[in-house]
Order: sequence, then C-alpha cells, then structure tokens
Amino acid sequence: MAELATIARPYAEALFQVARNADLTAWRAQLDALATVAGDAALRQFAEDPKVAPDQVVGVAAEVAEKELGQALLPGVRNFLQTVVENRRLEALPAAVAQFHTLAAGALGVSEAQVESAYPLDAAQLAELTEVLQKRFGRKLTLSVSVDPALIGGVRATVGDEVLDTSVRARLERMKTALIA
Repeated sequence: MAELATIARPYAEALFQVARNADLTAWRAQLDALATVAGDAALRQFAEDPKVAPDQVVGVAAEVAEKELGQALLPGVRNFLQTVVENRRLEALPAAVAQFHTLAAGALGVSEAQVESAYPLDAAQLAELTEVLQKRFGRKLTLSVSVDPALIGGVRATVGDEVLDTSVRARLERMKTALIA
C-alpha cells in the first residue's frame, strides 16, 4: 500500500498545483467522482487490456464520471485522467485524489481527523470532541467518526500521522506492558 501512495504523491502534488488557483470545491467533487469510477474493477480490467487504447479508457471513465456528476469534467480534471491512463497508473488515481484532498484541506487551514469511538456520539458530544481535538492538535479539524466497539470506551483520533488514543483498550495494553516489564 505504501508503494501506491508513493506512486500517487507526484500526481496529487501536480494536480494541486494546477487546481489551487481555481474553485477547489468543484475540483474536489469532480475528482471524487473520478476516484469512484477508477476504483471499479471492470474499468481497471478494461484499462489493462493491451488492445484498448488509452483514449478509449479516458472516454469511458470520463463519460461515467460525467453521468454521475451531471456535468462535464473540467479540462484540468480530464487532463489529469488522460495523464494517469497514459502512464498506466489508473490504480493509483483514488490514492492521488485522497492525497489531493489532504493538500487542499491544508491549503484551506483544515485537517481531516479520523475518529473511532466505542459508542455512537450525539451532536453535543461531537462538538465538544471537535473543540478538544482542535486544541490538542493546534489546527482546525473536520471529523470523520466511525464506531469501533473493540475500543471498549473512549476514542482514538488520527490526524495525518499523529494518533491520540484515549481508549480503554489502549489503557489496558499499557497496563499489561507495565506489569510484564
């Protein structure tokens, strides 16, 4: 998986350089649609067929994405798709889009936080958690919350490569390590 991220990074950085002076919201929506299309196994199999020209793959992928969006792809987005397909890196497109989102969020001063909670959080708890995490990480965050009952209690937050684990499971692991040592 690290190899795919390494392949995707230059594409994401180049894409961000092109898009940063444009409407990032429009780019993000179109790239999300393109990433969904590129994640389809049938399209990847079609793209890997040596008898199929890159222009055919671009045409099919663009058409499906445009139907999903209800509008034509921006020229820069279409050029990105063309470049990825010509270089036979369609499998890296979703990873490049994810990295683009990270770069775009950073430019807007917002980071994405993946939060795992032992139990579902209501709106008040989510607001309080957001405030606490923003203070802890020192930046504005958008939270993506999932429920993981294996945590037993508490939360685990991941922002970039930083992890804050206050779950009961993590505390039990630390106690186990301390008792064994």
